[in-house]
Amino acid sequence: MTAGINILCYKSKTLANGEHPLMLRVCKDGKKKYISLGLSMAEQYWDFTKNKPKPNCPNKEYIETLIADKIKEYNEKVIEFKSENKEFTATTLIEKVAKPTKKKTVGEFFLEQIEQLRAAKRTGYAQSHYHVYNSLMRFNGHLDIYFSDIDIPWLKKYEEWQRGNGDAENSIGIRFRTLRVVYNHAIEENIVKEEYYPFRKFKVSRLHEVTAKRAIVKEEVMQIINYNYTGKDFYIHLAIDLFSFSYFMGGINFIDMAYLTHDNIMDTRLVYKRKKTRKLIKLPLLPKAIEIINKYKTEDSHFLFPILSTFHQTEVQQRNRIHKTIAKVNRRLKNIGKELGIDKKLTTYVARHSHATTLKRAGVSTSLICEALGHSSEKVTQIYLDSFENSQMDAAMQNLL
Repeated sequence: MTAGINILCYKSKTLANGEHPLMLRVCKDGKKKYISLGLSMAEQYWDFTKNKPKPNCPNKEYIETLIADKIKEYNEKVIEFKSENKEFTATTLIEKVAKPTKKKTVGEFFLEQIEQLRAAKRTGYAQSHYHVYNSLMRFNGHLDIYFSDIDIPWLKKYEEWQRGNGDAENSIGIRFRTLRVVYNHAIEENIVKEEYYPFRKFKVSRLHEVTAKRAIVKEEVMQIINYNYTGKDFYIHLAIDLFSFSYFMGGINFIDMAYLTHDNIMDTRLVYKRKKTRKLIKLPLLPKAIEIINKYKTEDSHFLFPILSTFHQTEVQQRNRIHKTIAKVNRRLKNIGKELGIDKKLTTYVARHSHATTLKRAGVSTSLICEALGHSSEKVTQIYLDSFENSQMDAAMQNLL
């Protein structure tokens, strides 16, 4: 664990002014690392036996103070490593001293993250961060604390507080996952040391409640796609068409459909970036999807679907319009589902789940489905995939007899 730390006048290197640089040397496990102090010294002013300035050295007191402070800084870091029983090398010791953590509170960093998300037009994600920020404020009374204060006992108290409020298991899980994301960003930006990270032992994965699957079988999807909406209102037409388009085009979600323009059609493919993950999606345009696009195509239309228009200039206007339209569309889908005798509550999101599940049942690999959905990992995709039906399981079990 011991490390030798001293200052020397580095005679092996001579600067343009004829002086030698002053270097801090760290010796550990037979290895040596050097780092410049940003000072140089004429040879006649340095005592090479005692490794310190001679009495006649100009600015002797200033140089001695700087050397003492620097050696103290490194020795304190060595003591910190020892107290935590952590191994280190000469390189890691220098890195820890050279890159100290920045002082920033949890509240300050959280608000910075929210503003960055808003600037990147990731409004929904920014809003979810803001909800967690408000929850933490209500729990702790303030966020004028450092990330190192968020340890396992603190997290357990926060969990107990949420349960005391009657919060749902998945809501608690979402808040902790968001907090974990922000904590990881704080480590990346050198706001907190990685050794303080509490989520290795405090497992967020356990805070998940299995919810009812939102996928429906292919036959039910076809009932919706072939629904006779002759004489029905505009939003019933739009509801069926958007549900169908999502199902045929990689399970594209409502917000991404709202922002699609004719520029997203390249040759015979739909090419767009997901608003949520910024992942680039490239999918072949199926004939049924082309029919739906052509249905809403007009000379002055910029967007593929009549959700947004040139009137909706600001982000707030766009968000409000999307919110109102999806509410109307999902209301129609819910009624259509009841009319068709489908036992699940229909929304445009059901089309996304059903797209994934239908492909899986057809034998398509999870990795390809993940690519179509634009997920960050196959683990996320797996949540979408419906469990096998009882009939399939019954048939599989017969192989044991």
